[in-house]
Amino acid sequence: MISGSNMADDTAKSDTGSGPDTGTIAVLVVDDQELVRGGLRRILRRRDGFHVSECADGDEVPSAVAAQRPDIVLMDLRMKRIGGIDATRLLRAREDAPPVLVLTTFDDDQLLSGALRAGAAGFLLKDSPAEDLIRAVRTVAAGGSWLDPSVTGRVLSAYRSVRPQPPRARNRLDELTARELEVLRLIGRGRVNTEIAGELGISEVTVKSHVGHIFGKLGLRDRAAAIVYAFDHGVVAPGESAV
Repeated sequence: MISGSNMADDTAKSDTGSGPDTGTIAVLVVDDQELVRGGLRRILRRRDGFHVSECADGDEVPSAVAAQRPDIVLMDLRMKRIGGIDATRLLRAREDAPPVLVLTTFDDDQLLSGALRAGAAGFLLKDSPAEDLIRAVRTVAAGGSWLDPSVTGRVLSAYRSVRPQPPRARNRLDELTARELEVLRLIGRGRVNTEIAGELGISEVTVKSHVGHIFGKLGLRDRAAAIVYAFDHGVVAPGESAV
């Protein structure tokens, strides 16, 4: 369990030392519960390759991101001053913003769909196994997406119920080649470029080229926007979205 059996003796704002080494994933944990922050730190610090910093509410995120320059933000949804959805929306509006992976104990479909609309790259329930947390962090930090399969179908249904397909959406999809549409579908299913290359039997360089063309044709800024677009326009059905 991500939040189970955690004693909060990790009180520093970030790991001791001079900062993340080359190849290390810098993680910013945002949660108003000290026990949860301590538990996440413990799980990540047991693995090589992670540097962890933290803050206790959404209003602290801008300064923490500026100071720590994380590769990924783990964001709680319900906090006292600024909630995770608003904090995610404000963060993702900035240039070069790190991707956000939402963590929550609340099995609330509308809340999680709101996080997707705000620009989160995915979500993970706090009662998920620790190994899922590690995989999710690595996947999202690498530019992929992560959707907890236990609630994905319902969340996407909630998302699409409040985001009807724009009238000309199909015209924009028609601008994609068959291969680009395949790549977009795999992005929507949470695949990173190396996995897409393997599944389609093409080089990673070619995948990157396709991704760039997709972003340009659809007016997308990043992979988080691409995954939301894929869900919103029916490129990925809820049953396809398991990671």
